[in-house]
Amino acid sequence: MNFQRGRAREEPEINLIPMIDVLLVILIFLMVTTSYAKFSELQINLPQAGGETIAASAKPVNVAVDASEHYAINNQGVAYTGVTALAASLKNAAGDQTDPTIVINADAKAPHQSVINVMEAARQAGYGRITFTTQNQPK
Repeated sequence: MNFQRGRAREEPEINLIPMIDVLLVILIFLMVTTSYAKFSELQINLPQAGGETIAASAKPVNVAVDASEHYAINNQGVAYTGVTALAASLKNAAGDQTDPTIVINADAKAPHQSVINVMEAARQAGYGRITFTTQNQPK
């Protein structure tokens, strides 16, 4: 039995306004919480360096550091007991030079702290000219 013969059937409507409101709230949330830093895409141009020739009379002090944190000053092994003792060894190796060049030869796997120890010892000894040695990568 169909009691609604004369009535026209109404089409259902989809109301889009609440869906748009929800999408806008989600969009605002994503904009506020997203970090825009892209560290992996940094384009870095490394500076160029030109070195000066060292005068023939100046003798550099060579400090070597290996991967197991052993120190050597001018190819003489030095027991590391602290930065102050290393600074005294640098002064002894420099002799009467007022500001020698400290050349740090550190192994690629040497701890960063051991290189910092040499730099700190040079600072305590009053030496400001520090350089590092590297080797060229084979092509």
